[in-house]
Order: sequence, then C-alpha cells, then structure tokens
Amino acid sequence: MKNTSIFALAAGMGSLVFATGATADVSVALVSQGDSAYGVGHVYQLVVTGLSDGDRIDAVYGNAEAVLNIEATSSFYQSMFGNESSLGVNPALLAVFPSLADDSFVTIGSMNNVGNNLNTIGIDFSGFEGGGGLATDNGSWFVTPDDAQGAAVDGQVVIGQFTVVGGSGVVADDFASAIVSVQGTVDGSLYNGVGLNAIPAPGALALLGVAGLVSRRRRK
Repeated sequence: MKNTSIFALAAGMGSLVFATGATADVSVALVSQGDSAYGVGHVYQLVVTGLSDGDRIDAVYGNAEAVLNIEATSSFYQSMFGNESSLGVNPALLAVFPSLADDSFVTIGSMNNVGNNLNTIGIDFSGFEGGGGLATDNGSWFVTPDDAQGAAVDGQVVIGQFTVVGGSGVVADDFASAIVSVQGTVDGSLYNGVGLNAIPAPGALALLGVAGLVSRRRRK
C-alpha cells in the first residue's frame, strides 16, 4: 500500500510545484565524476541540489504533463553484471568486476544494494539496459518516507548515475536530454518539482563563458 500511494501522489500532483522561499533553490544537476578508470566512458551523477538538513527526496517520476527523459548523445555504458538500478551493484563483485562501479543506473541516495529499499513502477528499462535513453510518462523510482537513503547529505540527494560512452565531460555535449520530476520534503513541507532540467540553458552557458573570459583577463 505504501508503494502505490507514493506513486499515485507523485503522478496526481504533476501540475503543481511547491517551491517558495528556500525551496526555489532546489534543482537538478549532472555532476561530473571524471572519466571512468576502466575506459568505459565519462561518469556523471544526477543529483537534486539546494537541499538542507532534514530535507529528503522520495520519488523521481514522469507523467503526461512532464515526461521524464534522460538521453545521451552517444549511449550509456551498461555493465553486464549490473541492472537498471543501484540494487544491481553488489559490492562483493567490485573486486572481480571493477567496472561495475561505473554502471549506469537509477537510484535514490544509495550507490549499491546494501540497505537499499529502492522501488520502481511503470518504467520500461529495456532500452536503457541496452545503452539507450530512459523515458516514461507514467512511471517512477522511489523510496518510502521511512527509508533513510532519501535524506539529503551535504545538501543533495543522488538520483542516478549515467556513464556516457565517449563522453567529453561537458554536459551539454554529452546529454541530449535530462528532464525529471521529483517529490519529497523540503523545509518540512511537501515539495513537488516538475520538469526539472539538468542541462544548462544556452544563456547560462554563455554567461559561464563570459565569466571565464573575464577571469582570464583579470589574471593577465
């Protein structure tokens, strides 16, 4: 019953965003972890940022109003020893198959299967498991509010790892799409962030370029 009610709440509130005051800073980002040490691609973690102590993320979802879509410009590395979620990362196998650490998978908070209570519903992972994109207009991966792994650590919650084959380390070059909706608790109230985009907008990229140019000129 808990699993069903969490997903229904996320799907049913898809048109609302509870983001006032401090919650306006909540966003998603693709954070580079560097090139894989095993030559399988460039590793990114998809994280929800702007959180505080006591905040948490319980669900990542897509619906008809805001389709979840995560797609590389090339393909995602998929280890034959893992699966679509962090439940497929068995620490006991890492010594024998170390590239499993750079598998692509969805998660909430946990990077392996130890104490991991992640659930999924309504998502066809077959294309993703073949290296393709991940999309759903009626699905979710989630934990319950009682699961410790959803709690923010250092202001963020990891919701996925994606290793881009041949990736450059530049998000806008490596990803064609990275749009998700998330639900949790922020500042003690329900938070529902709809259609959050982890790829910097062209305007933001231009500002970063200008900032870099100004910085270089100042150092001369």
